[in-house]
Amino acid sequence: MQEFFDIAPLVDWLSAAYQWLIEHVADPWNFLQLVLLALLYPLARFAARRLGPLLEARLASLTVRPGLAALFRALPSLLAPVVFLILLWFVIGIMQEMTWPSRSYLLRIVASLMTAWIVIRLGSTFIRNPVVAKTLTLGVWTLAALNITGLLGPAIEVMDALSFNVGGLRISLLTVVNGMASLALLLWGASALSRILEARINRLPDLTPSVQVLLGKLLKITLLTLAVVIALNSVGIDLTALAVFSGAIGVGIGFGLQKVVSNLISGVILLLDKSIKPGDVIELEDTFGWITSLGARYVSVVTRDGKEYLIPNEDLITHRVVNWSFSNDLVRLEIPFGVDYSCDPHEVRRVAREAAAKSPRVSDETSPVCHLVGFGDSSLDFLLRFWIKDPQAGVVNIKGEVLLAVWDAFKEQGIEIPYPHRKMILQEPIIVKTAPEAPNPLEASTS
Repeated sequence: MQEFFDIAPLVDWLSAAYQWLIEHVADPWNFLQLVLLALLYPLARFAARRLGPLLEARLASLTVRPGLAALFRALPSLLAPVVFLILLWFVIGIMQEMTWPSRSYLLRIVASLMTAWIVIRLGSTFIRNPVVAKTLTLGVWTLAALNITGLLGPAIEVMDALSFNVGGLRISLLTVVNGMASLALLLWGASALSRILEARINRLPDLTPSVQVLLGKLLKITLLTLAVVIALNSVGIDLTALAVFSGAIGVGIGFGLQKVVSNLISGVILLLDKSIKPGDVIELEDTFGWITSLGARYVSVVTRDGKEYLIPNEDLITHRVVNWSFSNDLVRLEIPFGVDYSCDPHEVRRVAREAAAKSPRVSDETSPVCHLVGFGDSSLDFLLRFWIKDPQAGVVNIKGEVLLAVWDAFKEQGIEIPYPHRKMILQEPIIVKTAPEAPNPLEASTS
């Protein structure tokens, strides 16, 4: 632990930085360059405010590819640094013509820093995650700035000196920074590679959707695990030392992560037995909708009203699930109805079948059928059955469409749908008494 508190390297680095400031700032020419920088930056900001609307209008009129849209959106925010850089190089050119090139040293350093910032900022626009883009931009520019100013070597020595020992392993600030950078870079590369390979797998026609999802998930887990292992080895961490913690991890999984592990295993089982796949229409308790994606812990089900339910994989294993499109897309629907006793039941069956068959969503592979199922109190009771191939497009809407077609056909053929009839039987006669009529006040006044 004594090495961690040894501030001698830090003092040396600060002394070097102070000496650099004395040599490059405490000079009349350097003071002049500082004044020029203080004047050029507000001038660049003023010019950017004037040119900004023109640039935005010009960019809005252009048609760009989706991959370059983020790059074009970042250009207005970089207008001031670009104008400042142009002014810097213009002033540097004038000073090099009028005096020694070394007397524009500070201006050239600032110009190099601005150039690095603009290039790195433009490159970061291709990263979709804004947090990762900002972190990467700041980290890479800091590294470039230290290299441009010649302080990269001393900074590395200071970070390496700030260290401590854990057993036989020496951990320094430099090791931590290198490890985090390597881990972030490898994880990003593994994620990008897994997305590319998963897209290739999804385009293979010989694989079912369940197998495609399973291979994609396994491939992603494998690549991410390899990225972590390689990053740990790159900083000199012996992975055999992690075996000490395997018992504690096992206990934690056994007690605290039971549901998580259960959902993970259930997800693998669902993918292997192919009972659930993206695009299936399922019904689980009060939830009815189609599956949009299979996750490691849950299944995403979107209902007709736009709600997205994240159902744990374990529920799909342990509960009764109705898969409307498991082995066959054909789904049979039933509509009960009744007609008046005066109607011909044979004609009713024919009209109902023809009306249902007119709907474009009703399958023509299996013709609709209509059965007389009972003699009701006030109607002949029928059951109309028909088949559809697209339950993901909705069930209630097609039932309503068929009911309207049947209603129109019954109206056209004069088939009536009766109202319930009720008879009231009185055991004893009821005497009804009428009240005497009240005299009319107008007649009384006339008489």
